[in-house]
Amino acid sequence: GLSTIRAFKAENSFIQLFAKKMDVNTSAYIIVQAATQCLALILTVLSSFILLATSISIALLSNQIDSPDAALSLICAMFIISGFQCSLRRLVESDILMTSAQRIDEYRHLPREENEEDCKHSVKTSTDWPDEGRIEFRNYSLRYGANLPYALRNIDLHIESGQKIGIIGRTGAGKSSLFKGLYRFVDQSNVTGDILIDDVNIHRLPLNHLRSNLTAIPQQPVMFSGSLRYNLDPFNSYSDEQCWKVLEDVQLKQFVQNHSAGLQMSISEWGRNLSVGQCQLINFARAILKNRKILLFDEATANVDQRTDDLIQTLIKNKFHDRTILIIAHRLNTVAKCDHILVLDNGMVVNYDTLTNILNSYQ
Repeated sequence: GLSTIRAFKAENSFIQLFAKKMDVNTSAYIIVQAATQCLALILTVLSSFILLATSISIALLSNQIDSPDAALSLICAMFIISGFQCSLRRLVESDILMTSAQRIDEYRHLPREENEEDCKHSVKTSTDWPDEGRIEFRNYSLRYGANLPYALRNIDLHIESGQKIGIIGRTGAGKSSLFKGLYRFVDQSNVTGDILIDDVNIHRLPLNHLRSNLTAIPQQPVMFSGSLRYNLDPFNSYSDEQCWKVLEDVQLKQFVQNHSAGLQMSISEWGRNLSVGQCQLINFARAILKNRKILLFDEATANVDQRTDDLIQTLIKNKFHDRTILIIAHRLNTVAKCDHILVLDNGMVVNYDTLTNILNSYQ
């Protein structure tokens, strides 16, 4: 993001924004430290009074108390004060740390996703479903909470098999929400309408079956700590020859061959030992290997250079020519070759046509 900030000469505004956030964070920290010191002072004063009261009592009763007993009383008073101070401080610290336990408890009580047993009136599909890749939205609306506004509103959309659909719109227009609806990431109580894939209502499918038959490539490449082969084929469903073939398709075969471990080369979490472009190409290799009929690209080329972007566009043209593809993008050239463009605004479809017709409508 630094290059974008510098390109728009927005350094000062971001520095001011960062300074304000630092002030908020520091002010909260200072308040906690001030409260801690205040508590320590109160405890010290209270302890001093207890010790003073003990000393006065010993002085008044000097004729009735032996010297060893007086010394023992003072020592016990000092230990009681120390223990009291320590206990009270630990109590305050535990109260602060219980915030973490409260968050864990909130996660524990989150409603779980539906599983196969919860799916009412579930339908069984063929092993190669979806074999055509047709997608239909029927008066579909989605929101993220019962008291929140709808992120998608009354979406009616029909996508034919093998079509390439470019999805554009401002931030918050509902582009990513469309994908979340397809993957059923949102609780069904916050959804109205239906989504059909090859005439099958996805709300009547087990989640595992639905999600395993869709392929998504997000903006941030997803890489796991492990070998390259594990990242390509986590469930060991394909042969080494097939893995080498898809690496060749994305022009990474030579790079992997130059590594002494080959397919077993180590990949760090999030692919930190690779470039962003290489990580994204591995994601595309995984998609080619998986060979699903429907693919969802969410800003898949936003963080790569022009050469990698051109390679990805070539892959989409050659390797996914018979697939149904939904592409979220901000670059016009990314969706320029799509069959149709879907324009979203405030969660509603404002235009759905070819790129030429849409451009003509704004002239």
